[in-house]
Amino acid sequence: MPKRHTHGAGHTASPMDPSAHFANGKPDGKRSKEVRVPAIHDLAKRLRFAPQQGRIWLDDQRMMLMHISSLGALRQELIESLGKETARGLVTRIGYQAGTRDAAMTRKVRAGSNSYDDFLAGPQLVSLEGIVHCEPIALDIDVGRGHYFGDFYLIDCAEAETHIASYGIGNEAVCWMLTGYACGYTSAFMGRPILWREIECRGMGHAKCRVVGKPVEDWEDPQDDLRFLQIGDFAKWSLEPQAAQPTANRVAERIAEAPEHSVGVVGISAGFNTVCHMVNKVAPTEATVLFLGESGVGKEVFANNLHNLSKRADGPFVAVNCASIPEHLMESELFGVERGGYTGATSSRAGRFERANGGTLFLDEIGTLSYTAQGKLLRALQQGELERVGDTRTRKIDVRVVAATNVNLREAVKAGLFREDLFFRLNVFPIHVPPLRDRRDDIPLMMNWFLQRLAKKHDKHITGFRERAVDALFNYDWPGNVRELENMIERAVILAEDGGALDLCHLFTTGEEIDVSSFILKRSGNIGLLNEPVEAVPPALAGASRPGLPETEAAMLRAAVAEANGNLSLAARVLGISRPKLAYRLRKYGIPVDRA
Repeated sequence: MPKRHTHGAGHTASPMDPSAHFANGKPDGKRSKEVRVPAIHDLAKRLRFAPQQGRIWLDDQRMMLMHISSLGALRQELIESLGKETARGLVTRIGYQAGTRDAAMTRKVRAGSNSYDDFLAGPQLVSLEGIVHCEPIALDIDVGRGHYFGDFYLIDCAEAETHIASYGIGNEAVCWMLTGYACGYTSAFMGRPILWREIECRGMGHAKCRVVGKPVEDWEDPQDDLRFLQIGDFAKWSLEPQAAQPTANRVAERIAEAPEHSVGVVGISAGFNTVCHMVNKVAPTEATVLFLGESGVGKEVFANNLHNLSKRADGPFVAVNCASIPEHLMESELFGVERGGYTGATSSRAGRFERANGGTLFLDEIGTLSYTAQGKLLRALQQGELERVGDTRTRKIDVRVVAATNVNLREAVKAGLFREDLFFRLNVFPIHVPPLRDRRDDIPLMMNWFLQRLAKKHDKHITGFRERAVDALFNYDWPGNVRELENMIERAVILAEDGGALDLCHLFTTGEEIDVSSFILKRSGNIGLLNEPVEAVPPALAGASRPGLPETEAAMLRAAVAEANGNLSLAARVLGISRPKLAYRLRKYGIPVDRA
């Protein structure tokens, strides 16, 4: 475990002990040991200007210069037109998303010798970007055990400067974007939600700003901050009145209460918040809603929430997977059957429409319905009535239909596979749920949600994720979306040792296509597969379509020796193994050593 940096007279900075950093409820401001900050040159050389093309690049991210006065004018207009609360939320979430993107970049750029150097790339980036100079006071990081505490001075903050120019000195902290940035960057780095607060601010008359960050559940009253980020479990918390929203220190309790079949939709990304906004808008109405998106993005969970937020919340929510019902049974399943209606119908039975009467009927994978079934469904939707199979009586129904599909229905209509009139009947209020790869800001929140919930389900204590596991989860493309993430973490929880952290060998075990080259050599002293037993190697690295373990190990050995210019002692330190073990493995693979 990394050694903790300390400050204050004679005690250790601990994320679980706020008194270690505050005396009488106030910052103590003392330091007995300075946090070492690595050189910034590796980040600075990633900044490139191309004035002829009108572009500025920071690694692979396009950037832009902006006048500080323009930022101040934008903040002022947001505050004056939307109100301080809404403006603060928008600015904070912009900062959060910038932080998660910078975290993704630093994982590729910096191959630090320890977690501290890797993490401090974030504070250095905001300095490189001209926003603020960060001076660390205390820093305690252990990704595998989920421990984090950070305490930083923000010196000469541009955001505070613009706010003071518009509004002068007040009684509230004003570095909203920077606080959001810190939350996003640290949450992405740790693979779990980390909340930062500004405890001193130039906007309040202090000489410099100061922020403190630790896991959400370690704060006593985090709800006031979380409402600006809108971090939370939409599936559980959106059902309650605003005044009754649960505090974040009850996160673990609420996860324990969640139903086992819940996929746990949590997020903060722009895509996630857009879907939540659309659901909240349409829920109180009677409009037909069509959820669009790839398989596994959580369409049914959003549909269930729509029902719970609607006026029909006290009625039934009936879900039907149209792809799972044989075509010859589709009519009886949807509309019911009378005794003797067909061979084998020995009793009368209500269909899904009748069972959903007074509530909501969710038709999943509606694009798989046959053309005949589509016509019968259209009649029920248009007339608000149905006939059971084998019956002559028409029954009135009061059902709100919510549908979902991963098929492009417009293209299906053009191809003659889907009725145009049914498409327009369903497409009253379409909501597109983005795939997980397009809302990576949500990944650390989902990782934390699933880890806590599934560890409890399987009665195991899992401390967190290894750093390389966090890197891999962010780099993966998630073709199965949220459902795949849930399944992967559940499998990892089962495979991992009780009291340990989740690693690559627990996660990617069923042939997932992952590119390990960007992170397998990243953490010195934590080389990855070289320290793992052969039987623990993920099949993704040993399958026929990718290099096997010997090829991967040999490639890492060659890379380390080349990086060390043939110095075996240095190469061994880079790999985190002993020199004799390195020499043995070089002989094993017949790798020659040419000293420079």
